[in-house]
Amino acid sequence: MAIRVVVADDQELVRAGFGMILDAQPDIEVVGEAADGEQAIAAVREHRPDVLLLDVRMPVMDGLEAARRVCAEYPATRVVMLTTFDIDDYVYDALYAGASGFLLKDVRRDDLAHGVRMVASGEALLAPSVTRKLIGEFTARGRTPGPHRPPRAPSRLLEQLTAREAETLRLLARGLSNAEIAAALVVSEHTVKTHVSNVLAKLHLRDRVHAVVFAYESGAVVAGES
Repeated sequence: MAIRVVVADDQELVRAGFGMILDAQPDIEVVGEAADGEQAIAAVREHRPDVLLLDVRMPVMDGLEAARRVCAEYPATRVVMLTTFDIDDYVYDALYAGASGFLLKDVRRDDLAHGVRMVASGEALLAPSVTRKLIGEFTARGRTPGPHRPPRAPSRLLEQLTAREAETLRLLARGLSNAEIAAALVVSEHTVKTHVSNVLAKLHLRDRVHAVVFAYESGAVVAGES
């Protein structure tokens, strides 16, 4: 069954370009487009896509608010934010809204299709540059709760993790891939996947993106530590 996608961006050329690239894939179908946040929510309501590609900055309703509503009302739809910049507070806050990842608008066509497949399968998606910037944000300064940011994550949840799961979380927070974590722990990638799955389940997290946020917010990882 094809992965159903809605593309939401206020630039018609972006919508058309992404739509053409994705529709050319045998396993992906673009079922709707939207030019602003309200249209994006309406398209999700009508088509119930597997993935929503959502521009951060749009008229009428911005992508952050649209992401928050879609993630709350249609949890089966995975949201990927589209941005022309690496990261700022809007992108950071989108994590708390429930977004599963980010793609820069200059993404290569193969990476675009691969990203959609990753998110549809339940994985999180962060461009390498965004991952570095995100971790750098924590390293440079502490984060404080805001309108879209919850208070500090409860550390009691960390007590449920085994020693290996806790170490896996710390490595995730450094932006390491499964292969890199496997090398660091001297275990197989299959074992790492099991650890990651257990971490997400025990901490009630959607995906790896939110594991990174939780690790810093809970104090499992201290900003600036190696």
